Amino acid sequence: MSATTAAVTAAWLHGVVRDVPPETLATTLATTTGMTGTPVRAVRAAGLAAVVSAAPLSEYGEEPLRRNLEDLAWLERAARTHHAVVAALARTGPVVPARLATVHHDDERVAALLTARRDELAAVLDRLTGREEWGVKGYLVPGAAPVAATAPESGGAGAAYLRRRRAQLTAREEGQRVAGAAAAAVHDALAGHAVAARRHPPQDRRLSGAPTPMVLNGAYLVDTADLPGFTALVGELGERHPELRLELTGPWPAYSFVDGTGPAEAAPAEGVPVDEVPA
Repeated sequence: MSATTAAVTAAWLHGVVRDVPPETLATTLATTTGMTGTPVRAVRAAGLAAVVSAAPLSEYGEEPLRRNLEDLAWLERAARTHHAVVAALARTGPVVPARLATVHHDDERVAALLTARRDELAAVLDRLTGREEWGVKGYLVPGAAPVAATAPESGGAGAAYLRRRRAQLTAREEGQRVAGAAAAAVHDALAGHAVAARRHPPQDRRLSGAPTPMVLNGAYLVDTADLPGFTALVGELGERHPELRLELTGPWPAYSFVDGTGPAEAAPAEGVPVDEVPA
């Protein structure tokens, strides 16, 4: 990188992998485009490789980036591009995903990060080897929970209306209570079949796109060899708990299981910390 280029271009960090032979990553690097639509590149140090995008400071410097992160359309595009790179890396082996909008001043700073945090990053990569993150979402099924019988109607139309409304509210509350208990039971059962598990806050319906509320948003780190059993368990739990509609998603890069030990902590659209962006 020339001095002129370095003065105007930073490095957006996508993720960290082991420093495998260059030919192992060559196809992925050549065919995966980063934040500016150009191929990503690897920065190697301390037995690790960080995959980065060119990040012009006119768009990714501290002030422009903060403005852009408030633009939902820009943020969605950035998150999708970032995730596409991390997902491509995950297909080659374990990867420690970087948090969205982790931008370093130059490749030298990225290499320094790899050197300073080599042991913890290597430990995370070891823990993720042979494992994948899978998501299970649970949605409320209206009417699946038992509804209390209503008393015989008496009185006028106004009293009857109030009784119906009270019955509807009671049924809704009971349905949500039953679904919440079922979601906890499903999560506990799946966690027992996984290496690690996380229960994230349910997504708003505007994000999930589902017609009914989400009551379970679980993430599970699963040994690849145990995946058939895990998948079968999801099906069994769906039959056991008809008050929930279960949805299995994945595999995903292990966004939920880096616990801040690496350069990542969150899924693509969650959290936008900025690291080492020059003023």
